[in-house]
Amino acid sequence: MRHRAVALCGAAVVVAGAFTAATAEASTAHSAQAPHAAKLSWKKCGTTDYPTLQCASLTVPLDHSRPDGKRITLALSRIPHTAAKSQGPLLVNPGGPGGSGLTLAGFVASSLPKKVAAQYDVIGFDPRGVGKSEPALDCRPGHFAPVRPDSLPTTPAVEKANIARAKSFADACGTKYADVLPYIDTVSAARDMEAIRTALGAQKINYFGYSYGTYLGAVYAKLHPERVRRLVLDSVVDPTDVWYDANINQDHAFNDRHRALMAWIADHDTTYRLGTDPERIEAQWYAMRTALAKKPADGRVGAAELEDTFLPGGYYNGYWPYLAEAFSAFVNDGNAGPLVEAYENFGATDASGENSYSVYTAVQCRDTAWLRDWETWRADHWKVYEKAPFMAWNNAWFNAPCAFWPTDSLRPVDVTNRKLPPALLFQATGDAATPYEGGVTVHRMLHNSSLVVEQGGGNHGITLSGNTCLDKHLAAYLTDGTVPRGAGEADAVCSPSPRPKPLESKAASMSSRGSTLHGLLGFRS
Repeated sequence: MRHRAVALCGAAVVVAGAFTAATAEASTAHSAQAPHAAKLSWKKCGTTDYPTLQCASLTVPLDHSRPDGKRITLALSRIPHTAAKSQGPLLVNPGGPGGSGLTLAGFVASSLPKKVAAQYDVIGFDPRGVGKSEPALDCRPGHFAPVRPDSLPTTPAVEKANIARAKSFADACGTKYADVLPYIDTVSAARDMEAIRTALGAQKINYFGYSYGTYLGAVYAKLHPERVRRLVLDSVVDPTDVWYDANINQDHAFNDRHRALMAWIADHDTTYRLGTDPERIEAQWYAMRTALAKKPADGRVGAAELEDTFLPGGYYNGYWPYLAEAFSAFVNDGNAGPLVEAYENFGATDASGENSYSVYTAVQCRDTAWLRDWETWRADHWKVYEKAPFMAWNNAWFNAPCAFWPTDSLRPVDVTNRKLPPALLFQATGDAATPYEGGVTVHRMLHNSSLVVEQGGGNHGITLSGNTCLDKHLAAYLTDGTVPRGAGEADAVCSPSPRPKPLESKAASMSSRGSTLHGLLGFRS
């Protein structure tokens, strides 16, 4: 479904006109002169892992077109530079939308080469509505409490239950946050970033975003190209299909990743005893799903929860050994214990997850117009299910509140940009959450950008995760702006990180840098 291309061309004119004045105002107003500008007061908030972490808060307008109106608070974090000469602030974002970036600042600073990290003030932030920012959204506590209706709407009753659940979430958001929801969107978050830059007293910022954070960074760069010094985008959102089409494209990609997991299990039959034929192993997985739909494990893991549990394996193959062990124990031994444990570790939603989902829906449902006709949703997703059954309906219900969302919609931002310094993009060819085409598209839209491809890689969020080839390009760029230049679609190609092995030590596997990163990035990005 590419019908939005025409709408995007029209939106580009509107966006340019709407943001010219704001950009000019930001260019002339320095931190001490801007209305309500405040200097940040940094306080120690170090953790065991990141002892030098500092925290601060910043108030910004709820509606940036009314700077004297209601204000909200953003939570910030910082790892200060230690080198004699600083390259300025490096803002980092984990994606989502709805991801908290406070801890990510510590992770990025500790994962970059010391000489590189020492040159930057690494700045994390919770976007509006998220985490420690105020107000923090939580539309409907317990929305993901098990056991939910089966995601597969094989009967009118099941479909009705899922529709009612989605509508209840949208109604709850509209009731609790009527004054806030119209301002929870990507453009508003990008304007918050400009307020952060002003409060930092920086003429320009450096930016490093993962997943949805790539779209946020590209939108900021569109609004304020003169304020961008360096721009790193890892696992790139395709801005030409936000957001309904993007989720349908995800369904096909996640199905491929699920089948890649089945093939990996087949390669390790001596460990998991599920056979050597990936198709037969996949059939056993769906048989497990059917059994759990009838009788949820421990009264908590039904069919929908099973899908939630295995979805993270599409983001990061470091989780495959845990998922395979749980799968094997259920099928071979009738033991649901490891599956319940895997659900608790990967699939269950806590208070932080409820906050993230509330912001996720608020941003995506507001950013662009969604189909309000459920008949079209139904037809589209059954069509997807025929070819890609793994997440087709689970993903549909995850996004279904947008069919009933209580706010008006904005137009997507055309992020095409010829005013930026060289940007650096990273993309894996098998990424499911942000499929490969997104990286290629943004590479073309950002003039003078460079694209580094992890050929054959399937993880989502690929830098600072153990691939030395990718990290070498990242370090070079952050050191002095060096980017690779190639003649083809990709400017540089890296081999993928090795696939995981069956577990020998759970502690060793889950303490890897890749696991730490993907715990910060979260899922559904």
